[in-house]
Amino acid sequence: MQISIAYSSNSGEQSWSDLQVEEGANVEQAIQASGILARYPEINLETQKVGIFGKLVKLEQQLQEFDRIEIYRPIIADPKLVPRRKTADASEDD
Repeated sequence: MQISIAYSSNSGEQSWSDLQVEEGANVEQAIQASGILARYPEINLETQKVGIFGKLVKLEQQLQEFDRIEIYRPIIADPKLVPRRKTADASEDD
């Protein structure tokens, strides 16, 4: 069955891979088969979250035809501070 894997690295490089996996394959098996872990050694599946079409899933989640697996980077900024920072930046431009 066909699935895809999406990842955006910390440097902004984006990766999109389409691949064929066996029926009954899970998220972790597809990620391993894709070779993305060799291309992006910073990916750590023990700590990073993964999802399918924006919904968080476990690595054991069984895949369906045409699923898009997304590997999420860790959050590096406090989401509560981001709006304040944007507002402060805008007022400095005045």
